[in-house]
Amino acid sequence: MIDVTEQVNSTSRQLGSRTLEAGEARVLTISRTYDTSVDDVWDACTNPERLPRWFLPVSGELEVGGRYQLEGNAGGTVERCDPPTSFAATWEFGGKVSWIEVRLSAASGGGTRFQLEHLALLEDDDTLWATYGPGALGIGWDLALYGLALHLATGEAVDEKEYEAWTMSEEGHRFVTLANESWRAASIAFGTDPEEAKAAAERSTAFYTGTEAPAES
Repeated sequence: MIDVTEQVNSTSRQLGSRTLEAGEARVLTISRTYDTSVDDVWDACTNPERLPRWFLPVSGELEVGGRYQLEGNAGGTVERCDPPTSFAATWEFGGKVSWIEVRLSAASGGGTRFQLEHLALLEDDDTLWATYGPGALGIGWDLALYGLALHLATGEAVDEKEYEAWTMSEEGHRFVTLANESWRAASIAFGTDPEEAKAAAERSTAFYTGTEAPAES
């Protein structure tokens, strides 16, 4: 496994806002640099044969206008695709619609800069946000980018059972805790009351580490 502290510190996390046709949205951004080419990262993120090696099996048509479905998770419509630098899609899960945008670029010091934005309408996620803060989405993406780092480092598929066991280990819990501390800081920088951000971070950390049942929405 990759060093937890290095993985957490190599990832940038921030919050912002954007006006969409559908209304005002919060924008959660997570990014990091991978020591490989743009083409390699693009293939890992868009090739249905490689996606299950670090993320989830995907079905459907991975082309503009096509519908996709991640096994046991979100589905949606591919809205834009500009290989090998960016794509955008709806992210439909639990009866709600949000959006993801992925951008790849050559990093100045070598390698590839990966950036993912997850946009959610304010009116759609207020309960979730108030309860768990940005960690509700952010920690999941942190874990996904960790899996991508493992895959890109070796080219091999991440062992699903081993990875699941790691997420519930002491080291996995430390990863979640450290990553969520960064999301808490991003939330405060965005304007959230520090005490509210702290309470939400504690709840999201407890949820992801299995020490507390999720709150009812």
